[in-house]
Parts: sequence; structure tokens; C-alpha cells
Amino acid sequence: MNQKQIDMAKSALGERTVDMLFRTHQDSMWILENLGVGCKQPDIQAAFQQFESSGEAIVYDNRIYLTGSLVENCLEKTPGLDDFFVPLNSFFIGGTAPYVYDDVAGRGGLTPTPEHVVHIAKIADSRCMVAGMGRGIKLKDEIQQMNIMDEHCAKPLYFAVTSDEALARAVEIHKKRKNIMIVFCLTRPPLEVNENFSQYFVKVVRAGLPVFISAMPMAGISAPYCYNGVLSMTHAEVLFGICAAQLLNPGVTCVHAGYPTIADPRIEYNPNYGLISHHFLNILMTHLNLMLDLPSFQSAGTTHEEHLTERAYEDARIGQALCMKYGFHMIRHPFAFLRYLIDFSFAKLEKSISIAEDVSPDDAPEVEDPVYDERGMESLQNIGLGMYMEDSLTTANLGKIFHT
Repeated sequence: MNQKQIDMAKSALGERTVDMLFRTHQDSMWILENLGVGCKQPDIQAAFQQFESSGEAIVYDNRIYLTGSLVENCLEKTPGLDDFFVPLNSFFIGGTAPYVYDDVAGRGGLTPTPEHVVHIAKIADSRCMVAGMGRGIKLKDEIQQMNIMDEHCAKPLYFAVTSDEALARAVEIHKKRKNIMIVFCLTRPPLEVNENFSQYFVKVVRAGLPVFISAMPMAGISAPYCYNGVLSMTHAEVLFGICAAQLLNPGVTCVHAGYPTIADPRIEYNPNYGLISHHFLNILMTHLNLMLDLPSFQSAGTTHEEHLTERAYEDARIGQALCMKYGFHMIRHPFAFLRYLIDFSFAKLEKSISIAEDVSPDDAPEVEDPVYDERGMESLQNIGLGMYMEDSLTTANLGKIFHT
């Protein structure tokens, strides 16, 4: 535990919300012990099987169950905030849009080019409000993309590794500059390892590269429809990844990049990244992680707007202001993205960076600090690995939470 961060969280959120976050952590360990995580990757299975004799883990029918004591032991091995290379309150150009938005024509769908990546990297390197960058957009050649990022941006970077050649290049870059993270969405709902990435997760961790572990359960679809419900599911998935990493290579740097999302019934239960409650939910995730002394990377400042509207920029301002009011570690998506993070807009990038330079905590809207909802755990116990659209908690809460 990080007592300084606990005190800061109590000051920002209040005692009852901090208590809710600690209970969320306990709920996450219940999830890992009772629901487990589906996993077929043999190296990850073997890492947990060595703890079967002590009763701290069970691997059964391609599902891994682990106890709270094993989770705590792994967290103790994970390097904390004082050992991490990115300071608190850092906005990144992050995400991976498949398309570039045509700011002149007012439509999306342009194919990303290496020149686009160079432009993003130069902006990230030159603007003070930008602490570092992820890919922003996706090139087909991941080695070319990491080389461009390395060449044009000296600030911290994160990117993907999905081949042996990319891993070798990432090792070279890390040896030279250290301040990189390799991003993995290791799990997919409900509580299943994404086997498309698991092999390279193992290789990257064994190579000693810092890993950025993301997970995206959605309240009302794959997680209970309340703050502590979706936080506990998100946290459980990332904790599994952290534990796997520490068992494979004790002491490797792990970034908790849990990214809780919200299904909005008004848009056919699709995620709505422009909700005030989306920004705040991710800030709550951040505070739980910081109290556990974990480097933390969440999402805020995003929008549900498809085009460059005033609402799109207001969403950025609100999200950034909430981050400044409550405090955070690292935030991705606060600048350039449009609806569903599909299009990357350079005009929005520039203007949202300018907004961040002027925004203050006073610009944040009032948000009611949530308390623990007992129904979240009841939903987990009743629905488990099922879908939560028709869960009684979801239907009871429609229009009451998450609709801001």
C-alpha cells in the first residue's frame, strides 16, 4: 500500500468512496478465486501450477483460479510508483485508431501513413502538456511504427509487439532509452485470456520489458452495472495479468491499464466514451491502483461525437478538468479521438492540447462520490461469467447512474 496515495485519495474522494475502492479490491480477489480466468497458454498455466501444492492456485479445465494471498505476494514484487519513469498527472497521445479523420472534408476513414506517425511524434515531443505517446494510429508494419516513434519522440512511448522481429527491436530500443512500455490487452470478457496475444505477452515479460496491461469489461454487458461492479471485474482481469507477469519474471515492471467502460442503453448498449461518468470511473480506477502503489494508465477526455463539434471539445475539457481536480497518473485518449476511437483527428489533437494548457480543476462538473453498492457483488455471484444486460441491477440502474 502507498499511504501517501491513500491520504490523497481520501482528500479528493472522501472516506466512503475510498472504502468502496478497497472493497472493490477484495471483490476482485473473490472473482479470481471463484470465477477464475480461462487460459490455454502453457507457460502461463505452468507458472500458476507451481502454487497448486500450497493451495494458492488451481489450474483446472483450462481455467486458472488464484487466491488473494498469491495476488498480494505478486503485488509486493511489482515495482511501485517511485521506481517508474512517468510522473503523476501525465497526459499521453495514446490509443490506436484504424483511420485518420479528414479535418478539411469533415469525414473519417483516411488510411494512416508513416507521415502521419511522424507528425504525431513531433507534436508529442514538442508540446509541454504531452508527457508521451502511444501509437495514435496503426501502421501495418509495427517495426516501422516503433522506429518512427523512437526517432522523433524522446518522451515515454508505448507500442505493441506481435512478432519475434518486433520483440528484438523493442529490446534494442529499451536498452537504449528505457522509457518504453509494451501494451497488451491480455484478457477479453468474460475473464478469458486472449490467446492471440498470450504467447508474446510471455516473451515480452521474460525479456524484462515493462508491460502495459489493459482490460475493458463493460458495465451492463460483461460486468455489473454499478461503479464497484465494473471496477472489480476490470481490476480482476488486470491483476491476473500482473500476477502472471510476476510469476514469469519477478520484479518486471507492470502498468495497471484497466479501462472500465460503460454500455449506454440509449445507443444500443454500445460504449459511450463521452460520459462524465466514464471519465470519473477511470479516475476511480486510477486511485485504487495508486493506493496499491501500482503505476496506472487510464482513459479520459474522450467523446462520443463523430465529428469536430463543440461538444467534442467540451467533452475533452470536462474529462481533462476532472483529471486535474481528482488527480491521476497517466491518461490516454484525452486529445485526438472521435467516436469509438475509430478516427484520429489532427485538428482535435492540436485544439485539445491547447485546452489542456488552460484547463483547471474549477472547470470540472460536480460529481457525486459513489459509495459501495452491495448489489454489485450480488450480480457477480448470480451472473458470474454470463451477460449482464438483463441483470436486475442493470435494469434497476438505467437512468440513475452512468447517464451524464
